[in-house]
Amino acid sequence: MTTQPPAAVQAALDAANANDTKAFLACFPADGVVDDWGREFRGHDRIRGWSDGEFIGVKVSLRVTDVQINGDDVVVTAQVGGDGFNGESHFTFRVAGDQVSRMTIRA
Repeated sequence: MTTQPPAAVQAALDAANANDTKAFLACFPADGVVDDWGREFRGHDRIRGWSDGEFIGVKVSLRVTDVQINGDDVVVTAQVGGDGFNGESHFTFRVAGDQVSRMTIRA
């Protein structure tokens, strides 16, 4: 791994790997966004709905292989496992203060 992610990003990764939806949502402000290949989910209720069907709800696991920090953006490369998508993905986290304001997922 190139570098350690900021605490807000590490908390989101840890919550995802623990399959802890409550902790994952706590990483985002009330108006936080998940962008999964152009499909945007804004706010805790919509993020929960997405996560229940496609992320934590399918027992996601993320093995981080690289972290790059560019200003407020943290790009995490991870091997994704679980009962949904499996393979390498890039997660770009926008950090605002002590939370993740946006998580963008691309291959």
